[in-house]
Amino acid sequence: MATLQLDNIIKDFGSTRVLKGIDLEVKDREFVVFVGPSGCGKSTLLRTIAGLESASSGDIKINGQRVNEIGPAERGLAMVFQSYALYPHMSVEDNMGFSLRLAKVPRAERREKIRAAARILQLEELLDRKPRALSGGQRQRVAIGRAIVRNPSIFLFDEPLSNLDAALRVQMRIELTRLHHELNATMIYVTHDQVEAMTMADKIVVLQGGSVEQIGSPMELYHHPRNRFVAGFIGSPKMNFLDVEVHGVGPTGVDLALPGGACRIPVVGDDINVGDTLTLGIRPEHLKLDDHGSLEGDIVLTERLGGVTSLYLDHLGKEWILVADGNIVHRVHERVRFSFDPSCAHLFKSNGQSLDRLQRHPLAGVECEGSRVNAI
Repeated sequence: MATLQLDNIIKDFGSTRVLKGIDLEVKDREFVVFVGPSGCGKSTLLRTIAGLESASSGDIKINGQRVNEIGPAERGLAMVFQSYALYPHMSVEDNMGFSLRLAKVPRAERREKIRAAARILQLEELLDRKPRALSGGQRQRVAIGRAIVRNPSIFLFDEPLSNLDAALRVQMRIELTRLHHELNATMIYVTHDQVEAMTMADKIVVLQGGSVEQIGSPMELYHHPRNRFVAGFIGSPKMNFLDVEVHGVGPTGVDLALPGGACRIPVVGDDINVGDTLTLGIRPEHLKLDDHGSLEGDIVLTERLGGVTSLYLDHLGKEWILVADGNIVHRVHERVRFSFDPSCAHLFKSNGQSLDRLQRHPLAGVECEGSRVNAI
């Protein structure tokens, strides 16, 4: 069993508060990802959990035991960094077993643990090689193997894939997910890449400015973002936003004025009044090319990715993104009309907080067909 509990963790560097009261529970065998923009505090939080930084206040509990005053080596954690940090003069086997040798683990036991980790990571044929003879992905697997042999209670990963090229990052995401299931381990992973977070995590912690914006499963954050920041950060391409005026509020939703028509978004508008300005959010994949759509824009860029094509549209002087079928024939400078399904749209108050849906979508498999926005 390996659990982590953070209670009101605050971290100050001089007069600068970097972590502003973090509360978090990581359950046994969960894969939790800290995600957010540069400077949001995610790496500092990971280092504080590891004991490489001390919390200014608050409690860190591993398996129910408070560990604030316990050093990094005694916390039972293993950390994999962005840098592989391998000894160039040592073989793969010696690199993986170095910490065990320092701990004076008997040679036979050491070799058994190294071989077991090598089988999991498919490194058995590479144990005699030096790091210079390995690819970037193989070196990262060696760094992970060095952590596995320690049999830690929790694995900590600090942007471990940042130094890899795009193809290797995809492959390593698959391998890390497989490794999590094979080891039945508790893992905490830091990244600025929301695609990594969405594809790997059981639970995502979105950080901004040293505070937690939202915690939830990938699909919960995708379908039910708590605020505009989370909505814009989770999802690729990013969500489209448009300031709109409220024309009516009723039990079935909030009525908005849009160019060429109006629509009703099925959200709770208890504290919304006619004349208020809200922000409408629509994901690119929920927009649909529609010859009779109430919205229109000029194509300024096309990104053809094979199965899908992303259209960058100039809509009312703002750039919008629409994800369409890969075989569309539209080109740059064409004017197109488009629509969206109101049930898939989001509304945000002026303070960025989202309005609750009248009926929540399931957290997986929600289908938004991009049906036309109709006049009310």
